[in-house]
Amino acid sequence: MKPKNLKKKIRRLEKRLQEVPKKLAKLKQQLQAAEAAKAAKAKKKAAAKSLKPAGGKKTEAARKPKKKLNLSPERRAQLAAAMKARWAAKRAAEANAKGASGDNQHAVPPGPPPPPQNRPDGV
Repeated sequence: MKPKNLKKKIRRLEKRLQEVPKKLAKLKQQLQAAEAAKAAKAKKKAAAKSLKPAGGKKTEAARKPKKKLNLSPERRAQLAAAMKARWAAKRAAEANAKGASGDNQHAVPPGPPPPPQNRPDGV
């Protein structure tokens, strides 16, 4: 091999060997930054966990306020009547279940439930 080519090869190799420590230092720095970020995130998470109430439930301030329904007075009255009827039916079913629970073990099961009502507002 010619001396000129050998000199070129040596120069290139020396240059490459000088770059390797720089790359290594850069990678070590990135690893250190990633570990520091991970530790900070864990610390922040632990601090947030310690601030939560012991019961695990959200506090009143953190809970979203109930959204007020934009209903007309007629629709509001209609919904109130439907809910009252539903509650009355539920109370009647519970009363019947209590009265007939131990008395008649071979009672006929109740008929099929009434079909769902079709409502224009989808409620």
